Amino acid sequence: MASLDELWGKLKAATDSKSLLKKNLTEEIYNELKDKKTGCGGTLAECIRSGCENTDSGTGIYASDPEAYDTFGAVLMPVLRDYHKVAEVSHPACNFGDIDNIGFGNLDPDNQFIVSTRVRVGRSHKSFGFPPTCNKEDRIKMEEMCKAALDSLEGEHKGTYFPLVGMSDDVKQQLTADHFLFNDKDRFLKAAGGYDDWPHGRGIFHNPDKTFLIWVNEEDHLRIISMQMGGDLGAVYTRLVKGIQKMSEKLEFAHHDKLGFLTFCPTNLGTTLRASVHIKIPKLAATPEFKEFCDKYNIQARGSIHGEHTESVGGVYDISNKRRLGLSEYDALMEMKAGVEAVIAEEKRLS
Repeated sequence: MASLDELWGKLKAATDSKSLLKKNLTEEIYNELKDKKTGCGGTLAECIRSGCENTDSGTGIYASDPEAYDTFGAVLMPVLRDYHKVAEVSHPACNFGDIDNIGFGNLDPDNQFIVSTRVRVGRSHKSFGFPPTCNKEDRIKMEEMCKAALDSLEGEHKGTYFPLVGMSDDVKQQLTADHFLFNDKDRFLKAAGGYDDWPHGRGIFHNPDKTFLIWVNEEDHLRIISMQMGGDLGAVYTRLVKGIQKMSEKLEFAHHDKLGFLTFCPTNLGTTLRASVHIKIPKLAATPEFKEFCDKYNIQARGSIHGEHTESVGGVYDISNKRRLGLSEYDALMEMKAGVEAVIAEEKRLS
């Protein structure tokens, strides 16, 4: 494994790199941070390894553990300002809104445009490091803590946990068919230590209806997901929030006064909330102004069911909120809602 000096040499030599790490890790900041360590033993090398080994990264930096955001703040804070496009890094108190009186439901009641709706958040255990500073025992302990919390769920949140260790071929095939099963193939995450001790301490939970799902120790300690076919954003969001609240009764999550909820990747802080729809918009997507239209409403478009960096299939796109830091959970959701409504209106106008 390359030393910190070797990693720094690779980054300096990558003159064509456009990563936020390359932009913000100056010689002065490098010298200021190179000998620092977090309470978990996290180092600058663990934070920057992925971006130095993969100089084509967009961001290029991860947090070794929750404390890293302060210990290595001299580089992480400028990255956060650049990525989240804020003059100062700050975040309001958590606010999910009044979920018992959400005030909206289906964004596409005639099922003309929206194929499915999904809202998810990331969460990290307060007392554990992120992947670079975790060991096998830590991962297994976190898994056991999660399983105990999952066992307490009731009603529509109640379900079954499927550990990756010892998973049968039948379960693997079914979870793959459902697009639930995560893997260890991302080179950026691999270089950052995200797949260390694979597959130990990792697994997938879902309810019988497959509308409430939790990933354990994939990239983040937990990814909590609510989803269903169609456009009923109100139902999906309400289910998610109630699930988060139930898990929060059993587990304590890492939180920062200025950054909100903390996760491994600095692109996913604050609310950590990503609300999305798979939506059929062939007319709008074919216009040269499509990206500009999305930017106007602070939403982003990805290729459809196959995830980020993929092409659309049949004019179906994944549309989601872009901003996660500096606004409340409810405001992030409402921003996505307004963007999706505008997209539908524009698709109708062009038809």
